[in-house]
Amino acid sequence: MSWESSILGFKSYLQVERSLSVNSVDAYIRDVKKLASFSKSKEINELDISKSDLSDFVSAISKEGVSARSQSRIISGIKAFYKYLIMEDYITADPTQLLESPKIGMKLPDTLSIEEIDKLIAAIDLSKAEGERNRAILEILYSCGLRVTELITLKLSNVSFVEGFIKVIGKGDKERLAPIGKTALKYLNIYIGEVRNHQDIQKGHEDIIFLGRRGKQLTRIMIFTIIKQLAERIGLKKKISPHTFRHSFATHLIQGGADLRAVQEMLGHESITTTEIYTHLDKEYLREAITQFHPRA
Repeated sequence: MSWESSILGFKSYLQVERSLSVNSVDAYIRDVKKLASFSKSKEINELDISKSDLSDFVSAISKEGVSARSQSRIISGIKAFYKYLIMEDYITADPTQLLESPKIGMKLPDTLSIEEIDKLIAAIDLSKAEGERNRAILEILYSCGLRVTELITLKLSNVSFVEGFIKVIGKGDKERLAPIGKTALKYLNIYIGEVRNHQDIQKGHEDIIFLGRRGKQLTRIMIFTIIKQLAERIGLKKKISPHTFRHSFATHLIQGGADLRAVQEMLGHESITTTEIYTHLDKEYLREAITQFHPRA
C-alpha cells in the first residue's frame, strides 16, 4: 500500500460512491496530498500514521500561515480519507478520531443590496455581443440562487418557460426545482431569441443555455470574471463572486418573511442548519435597522 494508491482509491470512492462534484473531489484530494507530502518527508506510511503525527502536521500548516478556516477544511478532508481506509479494512483504528479542528467564528457571507444588484446589471454593456447573455446570467443567479456550476451546466431542456421553473442538477447530481422570476425569464428569452439562436453551436453543447463566443459552455472562471469586471466598473468595494448572488437571494427571501424550509428547498441544502446562517444575516439586518432608526439605540 502506498500514498498514491490510497489516494487513487479514495478519489474513486468520492466519485462513484459519494457522487461528489469534480470540484469537491479535487478539494478532498488536494487536502490529503498535503498530508501525504508531509508524511513522506518523515517517511511515515498512511497506514501507520498516529494522532501525534497528525497534530504535528496541523502545527506545520499553521506555521505556514494557513488560516484556521482552511485548517478546519483540510482536517475535514483527512478525516474523510481515514474513514474510507477503515471502511476498506486497510486500518482498524481511526487516528483522526481525537483530532480537533481549530475554533473558528461563524463567517457571515457578503451580500448585495437590491440597489447594488441593479447597479451591477445596469453596468452591463448591451451594445456588445455578450451583453444580453451577461444580463440573463446575473438575473438568473439572483432570481434562482444557483451555484456557479449549476448555472454553467443549465440546459434548455430543463427550463419550463410556461410554468416558470427550472430543473437544477445540484451537488451529488441531486435534482431540485427552482422557481424563476418573470424578470429573469424575460431576459433569458431575449438572450435565447436574439443572441443564442444565431450562434454557431459546437457539437455536444446544443442543450447548454449559456455559451461563449465559440459556441461552447462557459467556464466557472468566465462567470467570476464577468462579475469582477462589473464590480470594478461601478466601484463596488465588496469582494464579490457568483456565490454572492446566491447569498443575496437567500438573505432577501428571509428578510421578506419566506419560510426557512422553502428557502432550504430552493437552495438545495441537504441540512436545514446550512440554511439557518441566513437567519443570522437577517438578525444582523434587524440590529442595523434598530441602531440606525431607533431613538434609544
